[in-house]
Amino acid sequence: MDYRRLGRSGLAVSALGLGTNAFGKRCDRAASTAIIDCALDRGINFIDTANIYAGTESETIIGHALSGKRDRAVLATKAGLPRREGPNGSGSSRHHLQRELEESLKRLQTDYVDVYQIHTFDPYTPLEETLRALDDFVSAGKVRYIGASNYAAWELTKALGISELRGFDRYVSVQTSYSLADRTPERELVPACLDQGVGIIPYFPLAGGILSGKYASDPSGTAPSGSRAETDKGFNRFMNERELALGHAVKRIAEAHGYRPGALSLAWLMARPAVSTVIAGATRAEQLEDNLSSLSIAMTAELEAELEAASAPFRHGEPFANYRLP
Repeated sequence: MDYRRLGRSGLAVSALGLGTNAFGKRCDRAASTAIIDCALDRGINFIDTANIYAGTESETIIGHALSGKRDRAVLATKAGLPRREGPNGSGSSRHHLQRELEESLKRLQTDYVDVYQIHTFDPYTPLEETLRALDDFVSAGKVRYIGASNYAAWELTKALGISELRGFDRYVSVQTSYSLADRTPERELVPACLDQGVGIIPYFPLAGGILSGKYASDPSGTAPSGSRAETDKGFNRFMNERELALGHAVKRIAEAHGYRPGALSLAWLMARPAVSTVIAGATRAEQLEDNLSSLSIAMTAELEAELEAASAPFRHGEPFANYRLP
């Protein structure tokens, strides 16, 4: 396994991380635990979750699975998107974050999280309040590092400026939708992260499976049994002709070079500037093994050129996904 620093921090994370959005939803407890065990055994140490995944079940499953082996994982969770009803049920106010952190720690069966991330920018709460609360969490030993998610480049750099001015702990990472099907971060976020030493953690690295080849076997893009497009009807908004055509193109390129399309897509991301770890989900051990094969792919100039030609249009337009408060 290749390990990298998370941004300019001293924290070493596996180049391939484990995303757990499906745990407790499309992947039951037994299968999820088996995937976590396999990931740890293969050197994956970065495990990413959130307080809202599968209605908190993802955190609960991870807490059970890491019992007795918490020290083997770099555990990251998030808060900020709507969690409960009421005026303080979402956002990044001190009130909301304090409650959510305590509840996440209980579900995760730990007294600290390695990376605590704000799930999205909160336009209703002063950044000073959010960053001071996070700094207090670090001082209390309940959080070791802090990160952002779904922040625009200007939001991230404003937060970093406030942290520097006030002497607060600063964001070491930012999660963003980033893949061959979404290269919009390259316009502003990637240059900002390179300049400020912030590590990028791409989510949706396979565009929800579109880049894995699973939808390329049928010209119509029909969802295979058990896929996200079949089990999560809301995901079908991403199943557009443009993205499906890219999935077909990536599949052709990968097979011509003897690779699996999903593994090639992950390898491309790992080679991008500022990327610290790529969080890929899995609902079966076989998927995890396929993801792990990305680590052995050498990104040659020829491969880079072919993938660049296929994905260049995806630098423009709207992001593949971007979760914001209403």
